[in-house]
Amino acid sequence: MIQNLYKIVALSLVFTLSSCGGKNKASTGIESGNEEQKDSRIQVTQAQFEQSGMTLGTMEEKNVPARINVNGMIDVPPGNRVVVNAFMGGYVKTTPLLIGDKVRKGQVLVTIENPEFVALQQEYMEVNGQLTYLKAEYERQKTMTEENITSQKSYLKAESDYKTAVAKHTGLGKQLQMLNISLSNVSQGNFSSVVTIYAPISGSITKMNVTKGTYVSPAMSILEIIDNDHIHLELSVFEKDIMKVKKGQEIDFKIPEASTDTFKAKVHLVGTAIEENRTIKVHGHLENESESNFLTGMFVEASIYTDYETAKTLPSETVIEVDEIPYVLVLDKKEGDTYYFYKQEVTVKSRSNGYIAIENIESFGPSTQFLTKGAFSLLGN
Repeated sequence: MIQNLYKIVALSLVFTLSSCGGKNKASTGIESGNEEQKDSRIQVTQAQFEQSGMTLGTMEEKNVPARINVNGMIDVPPGNRVVVNAFMGGYVKTTPLLIGDKVRKGQVLVTIENPEFVALQQEYMEVNGQLTYLKAEYERQKTMTEENITSQKSYLKAESDYKTAVAKHTGLGKQLQMLNISLSNVSQGNFSSVVTIYAPISGSITKMNVTKGTYVSPAMSILEIIDNDHIHLELSVFEKDIMKVKKGQEIDFKIPEASTDTFKAKVHLVGTAIEENRTIKVHGHLENESESNFLTGMFVEASIYTDYETAKTLPSETVIEVDEIPYVLVLDKKEGDTYYFYKQEVTVKSRSNGYIAIENIESFGPSTQFLTKGAFSLLGN
């Protein structure tokens, strides 16, 4: 009797465990089924496709320009950049300009005061006064020598004194002219302890290194003027690429810190010396200098188009950047009235004339269809 009871209990336990295991298996099966039903593809109905004006297309083989990516800066020719110095030391008396001020050629920049300027003018007038006497003495000795009335020695001394005075007078006059001191005013006895420095070119003040009362020496830079009427690109091309660069090649460039626009230029000069960092300078002329307000020193990212090559391309609208990563939408299949697309990252090789050359073409077949129009509405938002 007890034995039969044990058997009944044991069988009950077996049935209970079996039923629990079955439930667990069924539950797992449902979960697996849910996972299989998840679909990461983008679905577009036929009505949405037509309403949004979407189109499909395949990659096309086109001749696209080969390019070299380089960096550089906006610069001006040496003649358009001037550093202003004083020819003689002195103290700044007036300096009405600030950085950014525009100046025209011949405009007053600063005035400098120094008592030595007066001493220089005084010496000029002293020599000027001696010239009349020394010239008369020289001519007298010359006449007397020709008539054998005086010695050759006296004549030579008079000649030497006169020519030395002429040289000194000329030299002092040139110094005064360099200081912008009027010789006619000095000749009339109008001496000045202040000299004026004028702008040698028209442009904008980019550096101002002095204030009122500053002592400036001839070696000190007072200010800098840059004329931005003619600017150019100064690009650095690595040694391995320089043989591909030729005069007249097209350049696309951007100012990444200031604008997203792309600007045009052409190679004008190719340097012949290698810098310490193994780069060569390439000088580019802008096509439309007046259209943009470029500033000297702006950092430039540029592409020099060196040749043409055959490449697989897609229309520009096909490639959409999401978080700065380019993607395309590839048609997986069409079932009934529904299109199924999957998102695929691509590598852009170059852009030209509304087409984009793709590098990782091995990911696609010759008949692969892409959403060539309307991808932005699906990925860009």
